[in-house]
Amino acid sequence: MIGTLTSLSQRVVAVLGRVSMYRLVLMALSALAVIALALSAVGVFSAEPLITPAPLELLATAAVLVVVSAAADAGARRVLGLSWRLESSLITAGILLFILRPTAEPLGLLGIALAAAVASLSKYVIAWRGRHILNPASAGAAGLAVLSIVAPDLGTPSWWVGTPAMALPVVIAGLAVLWRTEKVRIVLVFLVTAVAVAVLRVSVQSQAAGFAFDLGTTFWQLLWSSPFLFLGAFMLSEPLTLPPRRWQQFTVALVVGVLAGWPISLGAISLGQERALLIGNLVAFSLAFSARAAVRLRLERRADVTPTVRQLEFRVSRPLSFAPGQYLEIDVPHRHADARGTRREFSIASAPADLPLLRIAYKENATGKRALSSFKRALAAVPDDGALSVTGVWGDFVLPKRTDSPLLLVAAGIGITPFVSQLRQMRLDGEDRDVVLVYVASDASELAFREDLEQSGVPVIVFTRDRPDDLPRTWMWARGVRLDADGLQQVVPDLAARHTYISGPPALIADLAPALEKSRSLTTDAFSGY
Repeated sequence: MIGTLTSLSQRVVAVLGRVSMYRLVLMALSALAVIALALSAVGVFSAEPLITPAPLELLATAAVLVVVSAAADAGARRVLGLSWRLESSLITAGILLFILRPTAEPLGLLGIALAAAVASLSKYVIAWRGRHILNPASAGAAGLAVLSIVAPDLGTPSWWVGTPAMALPVVIAGLAVLWRTEKVRIVLVFLVTAVAVAVLRVSVQSQAAGFAFDLGTTFWQLLWSSPFLFLGAFMLSEPLTLPPRRWQQFTVALVVGVLAGWPISLGAISLGQERALLIGNLVAFSLAFSARAAVRLRLERRADVTPTVRQLEFRVSRPLSFAPGQYLEIDVPHRHADARGTRREFSIASAPADLPLLRIAYKENATGKRALSSFKRALAAVPDDGALSVTGVWGDFVLPKRTDSPLLLVAAGIGITPFVSQLRQMRLDGEDRDVVLVYVASDASELAFREDLEQSGVPVIVFTRDRPDDLPRTWMWARGVRLDADGLQQVVPDLAARHTYISGPPALIADLAPALEKSRSLTTDAFSGY
């Protein structure tokens, strides 16, 4: 069952991974805006005129948000000498559209413009080493809430997206985003916490006021008529303000859930949804202080690892902390970027002990550079001594702390990179583990990092169409063995006793995951859209 669910999940990730996260979020927000405009035009929102907007209010607010967000972002980046990313500005505008009160009044539009400016500028003013600390849209909404105390006509955050008519569209669009980022469980923890705490709050307040309390009605009203769905899917899940490890992300989800479910009164200001998320952002920053840095990489050398795999070795500009098996995101600004944008995730192929040198690897298509994405063409064109930016380090694809746990590592193609980091660090630390590596490649010439793997001394079982030459003593070619459940059991007889880690493209993981159901546990690391 675990393998089947993993297979389905990775097939969805493989499809969604063809579009960059920026573009996917922008497409989801645009679809929600169109749906909201259509529902408003046909009068679906007319029953709640104080909460939901009229078509003219939606259009006017959207226009102001887009213009001001784009102008503020472009101006700030020009001053700082950074490349401008229009999609980031549009995403900020899109989120604000659903959490501010839309209006066509001049003073109200001025408040909208101020919120957009605060949101955009917060990315650069409230930042640490090049990375913003607070969710920009939440910062903008909170700024407007504070201004509204002295100037009520400027408007306030309303979170009008929390209406039953928008609930299903938000769920569908939000699931696409969360599945792509593999944050479904994180947001589910937030939703369960927020709804449970909110139900408790309503129960306590109803009893104190002497009102009747109906659990079922209260639950569904809070789920479908609150902004929790939107907050979780499009704001809490923002990668740049989440800490790198999953347990840290769950912690932030719990904190935001509690504060969103039971807003804290601060006199004139109520600690509502946007401010709950801001506190969560601060918790996330404190949990991952060392990883919150925009590190510069300077290219030292490049090498061909196989006929289609290229390795880049960099020198880091400042201390960088990572665990073997984690990945980083690299930004390579270039013109005419394709649908996946200017950023990509790369598993780190070197060990922490190798710092300040750091290695990554990527695969070129066998058909040549014309078939490469715009990103890989730009990456291949980075000159010697050229500099690139790392936006952060993330990932939970790390080996268990207990060194007596038997492990099975399954690498498909370029998915060998996190295992190279782990095995290299194990060797340098003198760590003794029971490890078996299954390495799947299209043919023998595509077996990358053979020297690192051989030096680790672990048994390696190779699945290739042709027999590799000069196999090390601890290596075995799985000649004639089919890569399925029976085949794995044949080459790894104690499969059921091992904790399995599998890394590679989502489509390959989807094919292999059901065959690994017999293992003790299964942890995956997919290169989305790689």
